[in-house]
Amino acid sequence: MGERVADARAKTRGLQIRDLDREADDAALRRLALWATRYTPAVGRWSEENGTDGLFLDIAGASHLFGGEAALIGDLRRRLAGFGLSARLALADTPGAGWALARYGEGSEILVPSGKERVALARLPVEALRLDPGTRITLRRLGLKRVGDLLDKPRAPLSRRFGARLVHRLDQAFGRAPEPINPIAPPPVYDAVRQFLDPIVAQSAVVRVARRLFEDLAPKLERDGVGARALRLMLYRIDGEIFSVELGLAAPTRNASYIERLFDLRLDRLAGTIDPGFGFETIRLDATAVERLRPRQGTLSRSDDRSEDRAISLIDAFSQCFVRGDLTRPWPVASHIPERAVHLRSDVENAPEWLAEEEAPPRPALLLPEAEPADVIAVVPEGPPRRFRWRGRTHRVAHAQGPERIAPEWWRKQNPQPTRDYYIVDDDAGRRFWLFREGLYGREMHEPRWFVHGLFA
Repeated sequence: MGERVADARAKTRGLQIRDLDREADDAALRRLALWATRYTPAVGRWSEENGTDGLFLDIAGASHLFGGEAALIGDLRRRLAGFGLSARLALADTPGAGWALARYGEGSEILVPSGKERVALARLPVEALRLDPGTRITLRRLGLKRVGDLLDKPRAPLSRRFGARLVHRLDQAFGRAPEPINPIAPPPVYDAVRQFLDPIVAQSAVVRVARRLFEDLAPKLERDGVGARALRLMLYRIDGEIFSVELGLAAPTRNASYIERLFDLRLDRLAGTIDPGFGFETIRLDATAVERLRPRQGTLSRSDDRSEDRAISLIDAFSQCFVRGDLTRPWPVASHIPERAVHLRSDVENAPEWLAEEEAPPRPALLLPEAEPADVIAVVPEGPPRRFRWRGRTHRVAHAQGPERIAPEWWRKQNPQPTRDYYIVDDDAGRRFWLFREGLYGREMHEPRWFVHGLFA
C-alpha cells in the first residue's frame, strides 16, 4: 500500500489498474453483508482508511445449524468462490483477533481454538493491532515488530509512550475489552432459518416455509409472554441475490396460519419485484419487534383458527395488499371536539389501541366532514329536538337521547368554539342522527344554532 504505480508495475507482471469507485464498492459490500446473514443475523462491516474492506460475522449460537464452526467456514469459502470472490477467512473468539488473522495470518482459512489467541497472534506483525501509521512506525523503530513483543511489557509505560489506544487494541484482541459489532441490519429479537438441498421456487412453497418458521418461533414467543408485531422474511437466492419481505402487524400475534395468509398477500403484491431465478436455497424469518400479548380464550375447535380480532385482521390484510401510504387509519387525538378527536395516518400497523366500547361514549358510524345546519323545533329552549329539517327534508323525532355536553377547549386562544350539547335522535322512520346545539342560551349566544354532525348505522 502507498507505492507508486510505476514501482508496482515493475514488481508485478500484467498488473491491471482501475479507478476507485467507492460508492460501487460500498454497495457491493452491503449486498455481500446481507447475503452473509444466511449464516447469522449479526453481520457488520469494517473499513480502513486505505480502502480495504471486509465483514465481521458473529456466529455464536449459529454454527451448530451448519454442522459446526469448521463446516460453516468451509461452506462460506466454497460459496464465495462460486461467486468468483477470493477471501481470507479467520475464526477466533474476538473480532480483533479474527481481523488480525484474516489480514496477516498464514493461509486463507484459519481457525483458532478458543483460548489460543495468544499463541496465534504473538507471531503476527504489530500492524495486526489496527494501529495508526505513526504508532506502527515508532514501534518498529524501537524493535517491537511483532504482537508477541508487546504482550509481556508493562502496560503503564506502553500507555504513556504510545497512548491508550495501543493498550485498548491489545485488550480488544484478547477479549479483555468489548468490541461490539454494528449489524448491517437491525438484529432480530427472535429468528429461525431453514436451508434446502433442492432450492424452492413456487410462492406457495415459500409461504409454507414461512409458516413453519413461525411455528418454530411460536414456543419461544409463548414462553416469554409476547407476540410478534413485525416480521422480516429473508429469501436467499442460489446465485447470492437476497430479497427482504417486511410484515408489520396491527397487533401482536402467535398465530402461524394468520401469518401464513398475510405473507401470501404480501408476496402477491410483490410478485413483480421478487424473481426466484433458479430458486431460494435458504429462507430466514426474523421477529424484529415483539410486544406483550395478553392471555385470552382460544377457539374450541382446532380447525377454527380465526382467533384474531376481525378489525385487526382486516387492517393487516389491507396493509399487505396496498402500497404503504395508500391505506390510512384514524388515530385518536387528545381532544373532545369530535372533528378534532381523530386524524388519518398511513402508519396503520402501529396504531394505538382504542378505548373499549363501555369506556367511550357512542359515536356515529359516519361523521360528516363538516357539521351541516339544521332547523330544529324544541319544546323548551334547552330541551331535546322534537322536529328538525335537514337537507330539505323534515324529520319527526320519535326518541332523543342526551344531551352529552362538550365544553370548548379553553386553552385554544384563537377561534374559541361555543359549548355543544349532542343528542342521539331517532326519527319516526327508524333513522338515527347525531345532532348538536351550539351555544348556551343567554350566556354564549341569544339564539343557539343546531347542526347535524353524523349518522348512525
